[in-house]
Amino acid sequence: MAHFAKPENALKRADELINVGQKQDALQALHDLITSKRYRAWQKPLEKIMFKYLDLCVDLKRGRFAKDGLIQYRIVCQQVNVSSLEEVIKHFLHLSTDKAEQARSQADALEEALDVDDLEADRKPEDLQLSIVSGEKGKDRSDRELVTPWFKFLWETYRTVLEILRNNSKLEALYAMTAHKAFQFCKQYKRTTEFRRLCEIIRNHLANLNKYRDQRDRPDLSAPESLQLYLDTRFDQLKVATELGLWQEAFRSVEDIYGLMCMVKKTPKSSLLMVYYSKLTEIFWISSSHLYHAYAWFKLFSLQKNFNKNLSQKDLQLIASSVVLAALSVPPFDRSQSASHMELENEKERNLRMANLIGFNLEPKFEGRDMLSRSALLSELVSRGVLSCASQEVKDLFHVLEHEFHPLDLGSKIQPLLEKISKSGGKLSSAPSLPEVQLSQYVPSLEKLATLRLLQQVSKIYQTIKIESLSQLVPFFEFSVVEKISVDAVKNSFVAMKVDHMKGIVIFGNLGIESDGLKDHLAVFAECLSKVRAMLYPVPSKASKLGGILPNLADTVEKEHKRLLARKSIIEKRKEDQERQQLEMEREEEQKRLKLQRLTEEAEQKRLAAELQERRKQRILREIEEKELEEAQALLEDTEKRMKKGKKKTLLDGEKVTKQTVMERALTEQLKERQEMEKKLQKLAKTMDYLERAKREEAAPLIEAAYQRRLVEEREFYEREQQREVELSRERHESDLKEKNRLSRMLEFKETFQGEVISRRQAEFDRIRTEREERISQIIRARKQERDIKRKQMYYLTSEEERIRKLQEEEEARKLEEAEKRKKQEAEHKAKMDEIAEKQRQRERELEEKEKKRREEVLKGTDAPPARPAEPAVATAAGPPASGAGKYVPRFKRQTAEASGPAAPTPAAEADRWANRGPPPADDHWGSNRGPSQKSDRWTGGRERAGPPPAEGGDRWVPGPRGSDRPSGGDAWRSGEERRSPFGSSKPRPAQR
Repeated sequence: MAHFAKPENALKRADELINVGQKQDALQALHDLITSKRYRAWQKPLEKIMFKYLDLCVDLKRGRFAKDGLIQYRIVCQQVNVSSLEEVIKHFLHLSTDKAEQARSQADALEEALDVDDLEADRKPEDLQLSIVSGEKGKDRSDRELVTPWFKFLWETYRTVLEILRNNSKLEALYAMTAHKAFQFCKQYKRTTEFRRLCEIIRNHLANLNKYRDQRDRPDLSAPESLQLYLDTRFDQLKVATELGLWQEAFRSVEDIYGLMCMVKKTPKSSLLMVYYSKLTEIFWISSSHLYHAYAWFKLFSLQKNFNKNLSQKDLQLIASSVVLAALSVPPFDRSQSASHMELENEKERNLRMANLIGFNLEPKFEGRDMLSRSALLSELVSRGVLSCASQEVKDLFHVLEHEFHPLDLGSKIQPLLEKISKSGGKLSSAPSLPEVQLSQYVPSLEKLATLRLLQQVSKIYQTIKIESLSQLVPFFEFSVVEKISVDAVKNSFVAMKVDHMKGIVIFGNLGIESDGLKDHLAVFAECLSKVRAMLYPVPSKASKLGGILPNLADTVEKEHKRLLARKSIIEKRKEDQERQQLEMEREEEQKRLKLQRLTEEAEQKRLAAELQERRKQRILREIEEKELEEAQALLEDTEKRMKKGKKKTLLDGEKVTKQTVMERALTEQLKERQEMEKKLQKLAKTMDYLERAKREEAAPLIEAAYQRRLVEEREFYEREQQREVELSRERHESDLKEKNRLSRMLEFKETFQGEVISRRQAEFDRIRTEREERISQIIRARKQERDIKRKQMYYLTSEEERIRKLQEEEEARKLEEAEKRKKQEAEHKAKMDEIAEKQRQRERELEEKEKKRREEVLKGTDAPPARPAEPAVATAAGPPASGAGKYVPRFKRQTAEASGPAAPTPAAEADRWANRGPPPADDHWGSNRGPSQKSDRWTGGRERAGPPPAEGGDRWVPGPRGSDRPSGGDAWRSGEERRSPFGSSKPRPAQR
């Protein structure tokens, strides 16, 4: 088995083998590659390899190789690339079909070539002898030689593909297509045996699909697409079976379709149902099941009327006529009366199956024949209006046969109607799925029915009739046929009659067979005696003495009757229980038997497998021993050929020789031979040495003499050649001098021409050199300008980048300096503010202490509050603030004071201000007398306090009122028209409200 690093190498190797004509070796190489475990991952080259592999399989007709390769390729690409498997299988089918068609065409061409032009010419003797020996014709022999092998291969191809695709949900369409092609193959070439096998294969595939439901890629029949594909396959199978005339296989196909519909519990399309019932009509007619044939026609009529919108009135009339005639063709009597019990049970089961196939679900406890009967069907046709849609002659025939009483002219009335009906029929234009309707097929059944009706009506008005008269009443058949029909009617108790050929009459009436009358004669005799006793001894009207003696006899009889009924029910129940137990026991025994049989089969299979393995092992060992023995024998023979005759050793017959023994013996002999050969070579070398030395001693003087002779000859040859060379040189010199004198006349012209050419070329060269120098100088100047421009651009870009960098550095330095300066100002300002706040807090504490002392003095009960001494550091609203008092005054108050001028406060006003304060309220701890609209500052308390003036243009610190309504409750920065940044920004900003 060759191993390839890449799959492409195997393909190349196969091509090389094919080119040299070794297709079998190429196929084996590709087979080893495909079945190898090294290439289990799908690659694109594997698809090309499969194409080549299948080409070789088809050419060499190796179906087994093709199946193995396809199975391995399915494993490789099942989960990766299923479309590749589909393409490969399609290619395989295409190749096989083409080969079969080519073989068929070759056989036809050969048959045409074998046609004899001269009909009077005699056949060749060899052809006559071959035809006598083989017993075949020319076409049969050519088919057997050319066509049959390819047909067998094509059939094997279909089987292989169906087997590979049977449980693949991703390639259901390809499975259906392959099955359709296989059906067409069987239909085209009339292969009935293969068609039966194909149907069985597809049936087994579906059964295994339902049996093993845990498979990974199992098709889902509940999906509409899968169900439609399976139904289409079964309907193709049904069509081909009917076309081939395989009615039993067609009936099985119908059962398959019904089982598939029951399995998925879905109703197929109306078009498929029409095909289904149309094929059922053919199957039932062939099987002489006229009742089910009529019901199938009735179902078909209902489908066509309800779902076929394009159905014409003519086609509807033809279908309705078929339904009515099919119903009339059913025999008017029941055949179950003369059947045995076993036949009745089988008939009941068969009726149930047929009713299910037609679409009528019957309960097993009811009689199918009672529900599906001729009378019920005819009444259904009348009530559904089918009879009204039929043609007029069919209607007349129905009324004559079913409702009218014409015993003497029934045949004459029916015969013209049957002639018209036999001419009706044809292909339905608006219902292509239906077969061609031929009403003439019902004429024999209708003639038989008319004969039965005539016999029935004649039996009601005649007791005896002549055979000639009865034959004249039945124009359809001869009397022998009528007699056969009457026998069947009498057997099924439809007509009571007897034919007397001696008298030539037919006797009608209740004439039973003697054995039928004797089998119950005792019962008849007992009934007659009971009637006689009732007539002789009538029942008295009043109560008898027995009633008086036994007054409770009726109750006792009733109780006894009930007891007997109960006992009967108990006995029946016990019988049923016993039968059930018996069935259970039989089932258990059957299960045990099956289990034992399965175990026995498994043990037998294991034993056979073990024996097979052992035999295989023994065979391999035997083959190895035989091969070793052959190799040993060959080696021994080879060794004996090289050995001398005197030392030749032969093997004994009973001696067991192994390869190892022979190899050891051969090595020993080879070693001996080598030693002997070395000795011979040494001896031969010594002999050759002596001989060579002697030859050289003898040859030395001869060589010297030959050398001296050669020197003399060569010296003479040299002198001759030297003399000849001198003469030749002298002659050449003389001829050259003559040539020089001859050409010396053209020397002047040559120099003139040479000068012109040189001057012209020199001028051209100078011009080209000048142009080149000018072009080079222009290029140099242009490049110099470009370099200057680039240098200037680079200088400008460098200087600009340097300037931008310096500006950025200056900007960063300035920002750093401003940030440091701002931090320093903030720190100074914060320190100043902390100092001012500390002074204010100290001043507030002093004021609180003074106020506390004053309140204490007031609370001690003094009559008049003393005047509060004026604070020398407080400045009025009219006077300017004292710079040395250390009091803070807001800016807007200073501006007001400067505008109005200085004004000294009067003592009275000052005293009145302090006098009007009054006692503070209970909730006012500070004694303030502010109104609801007054909002004084916390630090002024209704009066101005002098403070250190702020810097010009700066903000002024205005302390907020104590206990005011402001949410902050603390200090705030204020100015008259503007507010400034706490960082001392000189840019004014409008005041915010």
